[in-house]
Amino acid sequence: MHPLEQLRVEALREIESATDEQTLETARIKYLGRSGSVSAWGEQMKSLAKDEKPIVGKLLNEVRTAVTAAIESRTAQFRSQKESGALSKIDISLPGTPREIGAFHPLTQMLERSIQIFRRMGFALADGPDVEDEWHCFDALNTPPDHPARNEQDTFYLPDGRLLRTHTSTVQIRTMQAAPPPIRVIAPGAAYRRDEVDATHSAQFHQIEGLYVDENVSVADLKGTLEFFMRELFGAETKVQFRPHHFPFTEPSLEIYVKSKALKRGEQWVEVCGCGVVHPAVFEAVNKARGDKAYDPEKWSGYAFGLGMDRLAMILFDIPDIRLFAQNDLRFLRQFA
Repeated sequence: MHPLEQLRVEALREIESATDEQTLETARIKYLGRSGSVSAWGEQMKSLAKDEKPIVGKLLNEVRTAVTAAIESRTAQFRSQKESGALSKIDISLPGTPREIGAFHPLTQMLERSIQIFRRMGFALADGPDVEDEWHCFDALNTPPDHPARNEQDTFYLPDGRLLRTHTSTVQIRTMQAAPPPIRVIAPGAAYRRDEVDATHSAQFHQIEGLYVDENVSVADLKGTLEFFMRELFGAETKVQFRPHHFPFTEPSLEIYVKSKALKRGEQWVEVCGCGVVHPAVFEAVNKARGDKAYDPEKWSGYAFGLGMDRLAMILFDIPDIRLFAQNDLRFLRQFA
């Protein structure tokens, strides 16, 4: 018997007699390790005669293959024994462990649903910082210095003079600063105001603000966009009403009311949105910041709107208290799973 054949017999016997994975690993290193017996024969191939090399090489490959296969087979046996031992300790008569199936928060669902509708109408997503300066939050939006919104009683100011944005309209200004018209964007995100927390008010809430700037944009474009959105969100039978209002950054300004049989409030008109045609003063402020006339109000016009996601979710899901969104009560959240 060739020494390699004798080596194979010894290796297979030792592998078969291994009592655990540690003993098996010792045998693997002994035969297949870098300094193992089979590896040593590979080094000896250099010193063999030319006519011996093919014969010994073939035998060496057979031995290496056989030893490797035996180790893998024995390893699989040990794993199977371990799994069987673990399974034998399980009492199958006991009830199983329930798995909780997660779901998106109702506000996240409302945001995603609204974004999808606007994306279908060609709106791109835009983003901006939550911590802003007064110029982006008020001055650029034609808000006068004595406007109540600029009071410390209404806005969170930081020690360095910056503030937490009171609306995501700041993203509209940043978008116009960064790119020339035409633009069509929506800005979803959080906003912050010093409101007394109650059933309908929160110090932090969520918005989607929209802006469309192009040539010859009119109130008709604004109405068509928002009527489509409201009917996609609340149902095809939804009635939409536009009422005059006042915002410093739009002229004319409008508030939107809806009435839908799909809502539990039924035949009541519910206010859902503020909107209007972008005020020329906003374009002039952006031009001044850009240092050009990219947003010439004689050439370009646009509309803007702001939707409160918390309010829309309360209306659509018939939620009586805005504080429920932040309380992490599973009894409430499971209703939207």
